[in-house]
Amino acid sequence: MDFMVLSLFPELINAFFQNGMISRGIENNLITGHCINIRDFSTDRHNTVDDRPYGGGSGMVMKPEPLNAAVLCAKSRAPESKVILLTPQGNKFNQEKALQLAGLQQGLILICGRYEGIDERVYSLLVDEEISIGDYVMTGGELGAMVMIDTIARLIPGVLGSEESFRSDSFMDDRLEYAHYTRPEEFEGQKIPDILLSGNHEKIRQWRKKSSLQRTFLKRPDLFEKTVLNAEEKKIVRQWCRELETLARE
Repeated sequence: MDFMVLSLFPELINAFFQNGMISRGIENNLITGHCINIRDFSTDRHNTVDDRPYGGGSGMVMKPEPLNAAVLCAKSRAPESKVILLTPQGNKFNQEKALQLAGLQQGLILICGRYEGIDERVYSLLVDEEISIGDYVMTGGELGAMVMIDTIARLIPGVLGSEESFRSDSFMDDRLEYAHYTRPEEFEGQKIPDILLSGNHEKIRQWRKKSSLQRTFLKRPDLFEKTVLNAEEKKIVRQWCRELETLARE
C-alpha cells in the first residue's frame, strides 16, 4: 500500500518513514511512503499558505490554491488513492476502520490540516473522507496521519513479520489483549503465573483467554458488552464468578 502525506512540516513525516516498523516495511517493498510539502505549491514569493478568515475571527485558514494543487499532484502520482483529511470533524478512527483501509487495493492520500482549518471548498472538491483520531484538538494533522499509517501498516501481511502478531492485539475481537510477562520470573516480590511455565499450550491458551476477558471487563466494560460471549467464554466467565464467590466467603 502507498501512503502519501500532504503536510506543511514534511520533516516530521519523513522522520517517521525512516524509523522502526514503517522503515522496515518500506525497505521490504511491502508499503511505500511519501510526503508532499504543501508549501511547495504556494503562488507567491513569500510561500504563503494561509490567510485571514472571511467574516472575521481568530486564527488563520489554509488557502485553497496550494492545497488544491498539492492534492492534484498526489492524485497524478496515484490516481486511485483515497483522499483523507485529518480533522476533529471526521469519522472516529478505530481498529475496524484500520482493517477496512488496510484492505483497500488503492493507496491513501492523507491531508494534514493546520491553523484553524482548511478552506471549506477543498472538502467538497477533493476529500473522499474525513477522519478523526479522537475527540480532542491538536495543532496539526501530522501526528494523526502517523497514528493512522502505523495502525494500518501493521495489518498489511509481512510488515510485522507474522500475522499472528496483530491477530491477538487489543480490539481485534472487541477484547483487550491478555497480560504479558517476561524474565525474571519474580520481580519486586511478584511472580508470574505458574501456568505460563507449565509448557502446556492448551492451558496457556485458556489462561490467556481468561486474562483477556478479565482485563476487558474491568478496564473497558463498553467493549465487553459489544459482543456475544461464545461457549468457551461463557464457561470461563462462570468459573471466574465461582472463584470470586469463594474469595468473598473467605
